[in-house]
Amino acid sequence: MKKPAFVLSLITQDNDYQVEQAASAEEMAHHLGVDLRILFADNDAIQQSQQILEFIQSKSAPLPEGIILEPAGGTALPQVARAAVTAGIGWVVLNRHADYLPELRRMSRVPAFAVSSDSLEVGRLQARQLAALLPNGGTALYIQGPSDSVTAKLRTDGMQATKSPSIQLKMMKAQWTEASAYKAVTAWLRLSTSQQSHVDVIAAQNDAMAAGARKAFQEVPELGARDRWLALPYLGCDGVPNTGQAWVKSGLLAATVVIPPLAGQALEMLATALKTGAIPPELTLVAPSSFPTMDKLTRRSAQSQCASAAKT
Repeated sequence: MKKPAFVLSLITQDNDYQVEQAASAEEMAHHLGVDLRILFADNDAIQQSQQILEFIQSKSAPLPEGIILEPAGGTALPQVARAAVTAGIGWVVLNRHADYLPELRRMSRVPAFAVSSDSLEVGRLQARQLAALLPNGGTALYIQGPSDSVTAKLRTDGMQATKSPSIQLKMMKAQWTEASAYKAVTAWLRLSTSQQSHVDVIAAQNDAMAAGARKAFQEVPELGARDRWLALPYLGCDGVPNTGQAWVKSGLLAATVVIPPLAGQALEMLATALKTGAIPPELTLVAPSSFPTMDKLTRRSAQSQCASAAKT
């Protein structure tokens, strides 16, 4: 008997959270006994659309039972989604509440839903981490995801709504990857204004970009300035065990926000829906958490500030 087949389309391989998404889906596919094809779009929404359409429009291969998408661009590929559901293929969006989902759910009994981390709460949590590190206020260099990313916007909204008025943000944008943050910070360091900037914390919307920022600061030629940048606390998001959480344990990051990989959960929900006919809710939100816990981070920050005060 032929195994059910599914397709998972992810943003890029150059991001530890995306790799963790793939791993969680592979593990679930093995558990469920289904075939899974994983695609990476190289941060290109057009490429992602073309990759998925090849499966939907194929004349030589059987259609997949379902497609799971983490969008690479500003939209969640509405035309591709409609083509999939029209062809009888289940459709799941990761980390995005696509506004076309109600229409898809009205037009067909094929499962169509979203599974997302609570990006607003991710931003709120990171704002609380900043407050723990800067109880008396200060300035954070804040590295956001790309302009067309809804996830980046929601994380910024949560940050702005929760942060203390005494904490200022200097914002720059990157593309979720270490290399893009390294490039953005390196370009910023070339500006004369960066030399006069007082920054107390480096906060990035994911761990990879925090690592890219640190790499850029490691190349500052003047030893005193380099040491000052590298001694600052760094914050990230995603909290993958082998990278973000490990970097917190080693001291490279002061804290991260753990966002559970959702692809495995989405695959299980989709496979169950197709088997039972019970359609999941339009949106399932998964809560993030602070690593370390906020209590631990607050205690560590207080101890660090006491130690610094004693030296002076």
